[in-house]
Amino acid sequence: RFTAPQMRKEVDGKTYVHAATPTHSASGLAAVWAEENTREAIYQAFRRKETFATTGPRIRLRFFAGYDFEDELLDAPGVVARAYQTGVTMGSALPARLDGAPGFLLWALGDPQSAPLQRLQIVKGWVDSKGETFESVYDVACSGGAPVDPASHRGPDNGARVDLSDCSISPDAGEAQLRALWRDPDFDPGQRAFYYARVLENPTCRWSTWDALRSGVAPRSDLPKTIQERAWSSPIQYLPNGSTGESR
Repeated sequence: RFTAPQMRKEVDGKTYVHAATPTHSASGLAAVWAEENTREAIYQAFRRKETFATTGPRIRLRFFAGYDFEDELLDAPGVVARAYQTGVTMGSALPARLDGAPGFLLWALGDPQSAPLQRLQIVKGWVDSKGETFESVYDVACSGGAPVDPASHRGPDNGARVDLSDCSISPDAGEAQLRALWRDPDFDPGQRAFYYARVLENPTCRWSTWDALRSGVAPRSDLPKTIQERAWSSPIQYLPNGSTGESR
């Protein structure tokens, strides 16, 4: 992996297997929200696409959309049960309604054995009248309650850092959970779109940096030293009037 020398690629005066790329990291996880831990319930969760994935940590992620989500829903008792009753969940389609824009409820719980959470996001994709595709990323909750810039849709850096000498992380930055009730400031009721939730941890050492530390050598200069582990949901599709919701 990191340490096996081969006459394939030279980095920092040494030769390595030409296989470790900047875009590949450790194995990820796939997860579903099922009513019970049985084969049948898990299969049905996959069928309705109530699924999410992570890059490895056991982050848990909820994502709902609905027209009857009031601002106080986020702090209401039984928020998840109410979201199921009055909205749709990840993997679903949300038909248009005449009385306003939908709200999106997001809730992420961090892995206690991994890094704290840095920011919670919604990724939106859509197609304009000319058939061109677009994508926007919105920060919807940031650690420390930091405000999001309404122009750039980005929150500030929370200052979390990694000490590359021992891969220790900032102990006082980040959150155990992040949640938000968000409404699209650029919502167009006549435009088909999809939305999915994404949450990012504070930076941590990449696996290749851990390998270097354990081997007592410097990390390879051609690979990223750190990574931001994350989780993302299956999307919710918004269907304007007249749209069938069929996949393309």
